[in-house]
Amino acid sequence: MVKKTGRPGYLQIADELREQIRRGTLAPGDPLPSTTRLAEDYDASLSVVKMAVGILRNEGLVIGQQGKGVYVRETATAGTPAATAEDLADIRATIKDLTERLERVEATLSQQPGRPRRSPRT
Repeated sequence: MVKKTGRPGYLQIADELREQIRRGTLAPGDPLPSTTRLAEDYDASLSVVKMAVGILRNEGLVIGQQGKGVYVRETATAGTPAATAEDLADIRATIKDLTERLERVEATLSQQPGRPRRSPRT
């Protein structure tokens, strides 16, 4: 069940499934429970579960087979190590910081006298 910790539910679900894969509870080749089943188990919406599974796909831990389901990859532990939730949180924080800095620079430049203002791109 998703806990009300302030941490997004999709990250909690991804963490739990990732841990099951690492422990071997979900072994290579095993199917993940259906999206509907995971939504029921975690008391979460289908979109939250799909986001969690998407994270695991991006990490290379699971692979979807059209019309069949999502399976733990045979090489889930081989190759490049999967990013942890903490790594992803750091990346998101860095992107947010850079976005805010860029907005401040653009605001400063647009307020300088004699500088032509650019219209926003559409």
